[in-house]
Amino acid sequence: MKKKLIDISVKADGQEQGLFTAYASTFTRTPDSYGDVVAPGAFKDSLEEWADSGNVIPVLWGHDFSDPYKNIGSVVEAFEDEHGLKITGQLDMDNPLAQQVYRLLKAKRVSQMSFAFDVLDSVLIQEDGEQKHELRKLKLYEVSIVPVGANQDTEILEVKHASKAEDAEQPQELDEDLVLPADLVGALEKAKEAILTVLESAQGNDNENQGSASEQETSESKQAPVELKSQLEALSIELAFLDL
Repeated sequence: MKKKLIDISVKADGQEQGLFTAYASTFTRTPDSYGDVVAPGAFKDSLEEWADSGNVIPVLWGHDFSDPYKNIGSVVEAFEDEHGLKITGQLDMDNPLAQQVYRLLKAKRVSQMSFAFDVLDSVLIQEDGEQKHELRKLKLYEVSIVPVGANQDTEILEVKHASKAEDAEQPQELDEDLVLPADLVGALEKAKEAILTVLESAQGNDNENQGSASEQETSESKQAPVELKSQLEALSIELAFLDL
């Protein structure tokens, strides 16, 4: 089994979460770093075999077959056009690794793809004054998103974002440039102070309980539950203001 690496680029638009579209291979006549060019029709038989089998072409992270969590998605559509092998992949958004890869794709911090294959038919040719290894028939095993690639021709065409409802279900990353209103900052500070006060009071009570027991409770210890209740009520008011 061989692997071929392809450069990809990202466009971040669309509505469906976890979907991306890419060229997993291209038919351009510029040899890649292995001296290979892929002929149109090279994937035709393999794609038909996948369709007839009822199985799904997997999307992996870094060709890792051994770790089930690095099987991060599936190819939902694959076909050859005049430019190359075009695929649409669906990442498993309940897999934390797939979620991270999705974020990397959207942020353009990952820009490479690769695919694993066997060569069933190939030939050495002379073209444009250079020798090329033309791959004419390939057996496709999987496609992978990878950090480094060899073919600088292919691209991820689209990474589709979640709708607002879907976004609400996913953890959100904070915007470093976000500026909060002054009243919200003040409320956050008060909530922080209330939390610290509750924690300190709870720690003080715990220390008293660990010490030697006195015959009579002091007035302070009797008042502690009342004070804690008051502090917690104040905290709940602040959090309610923040809609937390």
